This record gives sequence, structure tokens and C-alpha cells, in this order.
Amino acid sequence: MTEKPLQVRRDGAVDHVELNRPDVRNAFNDELIGELMSYAARAAADRSLRAVVLSGAGPVFCAGADLAWMSRMATYSHEENLRDAAAAADVFAALNNLPVPLIARIHGAALGGGVGVAAVADIAIAETSAVFGLTEVKLGLVPSIIAPYVIAKIGESATRELFLTGRRFSAAHALEIGLVHAVVSADALDDSVRGYVDEILASGPEAIAVAKALVRDLVRASSDAARTLTIETIATRRASREAQERMTGFLKRGK
Repeated sequence: MTEKPLQVRRDGAVDHVELNRPDVRNAFNDELIGELMSYAARAAADRSLRAVVLSGAGPVFCAGADLAWMSRMATYSHEENLRDAAAAADVFAALNNLPVPLIARIHGAALGGGVGVAAVADIAIAETSAVFGLTEVKLGLVPSIIAPYVIAKIGESATRELFLTGRRFSAAHALEIGLVHAVVSADALDDSVRGYVDEILASGPEAIAVAKALVRDLVRASSDAARTLTIETIATRRASREAQERMTGFLKRGK
């Protein structure tokens, strides 16, 4: 029996999701994209879910698109290519818009779409020896679907250099430009992930969801819209049951 290209394991309120195509370095194809989309829809509707940890099976996190799959697209019509590209775009949007924190556990290499996953992750943790690359131009392609998320994560200047050269870069450089948030040794990777999960579980789930949406919406908002959004958000949160209960508990502990 062939294993599914996406493995999901529940641990309390946390989903551990594993890209499971190690024979092709967890590269994306239509089946994996479909599985990710179905999972993201389930996760978005799961009120008991508090966090998602995304990792890769085998020696590599994610090598981007499956080239054997991509090469078949030469026989596709333009309309078929558009539908296929839209499905991939929808997956990255769904991961980016998850109401719970998405943590990327990166080892080995993250290339192309693997960098896209790091870009949509709220928290990205890489092992010291991990290698990154937006290598699409080496193959005559461009990282267009992931571009909005990469630019939002690392800025226009760093994106230009990496998109146009296609060069590979180290975990240390990924940390320097803000693509990842922590770089740790391989034997400390799981402990680092657990540390972030513990921080999330110790916080208000409603507040986290609102905070995540706030960041996403403010990036696109005008100054006037941003003012309105921030005022309305804090006014609503201050009066929420979750905030009142947590503030009362904090004040009681301080006495």
C-alpha cells in the first residue's frame, strides 16, 4: 500500500503535518497540493486546534516543485496550466491564512516552493546546516506563486537578489534576512519547536488568531484604514471574555 504524500499526527491541540515524498525530496506535485489544500480546510474549521508544525520526511524539508510533474505541463493547454497554477496558489494562500500559528521545521534543504512554505510560516526554525534557494531561474522558471509571501517576509531588496541570481544560501543568511526566526543544531531542532509550541499554548487562542489576522491585514492597509483597524481590534479584545479572564488571573497571581 502506497503511503499518503501528507501525514498528519495529532498531539493534544497540535497537528504535526509531514510532507511525505522523501524519494523526490518532498517535492510538490498535484497530489500533494490537493492533500495540503484538504488539510488546510479541515484545520481552519477545527476550533480545538492550537498550532500546526510542518516538517518533511527524509533528509530534505522540501525541494520545491516535482520536475517530472512540471515537465508534463508542456502538454497542457494554457487553460489547464492556469487551473494547475491556481491550485498551487490557493494552497499557499490557505496555509498563510490559517487561523492558528504555522511552524515550519526546516532541515536539509528548502528550495523554491520550500522557501515559499518558510515564507508563509508564522514561525520558521532551521537547523544549522540547512540550505535555501529560490532557484527557479536556473530552470528557466520564476517563483511567481510564492513571490507575494517571500517579498512580505524578507523585503524587496533581498528578494530581488535571490530571485535574479537563483543562488543557494545558508541558514545563517536566512536568519539575517528574516526568512527564518531561529537557527539551531540538528539535535536541538525538536526542542526549539516544542519551546515555540509551549509559548503558543500558554497564550489566549482567540487573541493569537486576532493578532495573526491583524498583522496580515495591516500590511495591506492604508494609514487611515490601519488606524481604524487597530482601534477597533484592541477595543474589541479588551472587552472579550478571554482577555478579561486572563487579565483577572494575572492580577490575582500578582497579589
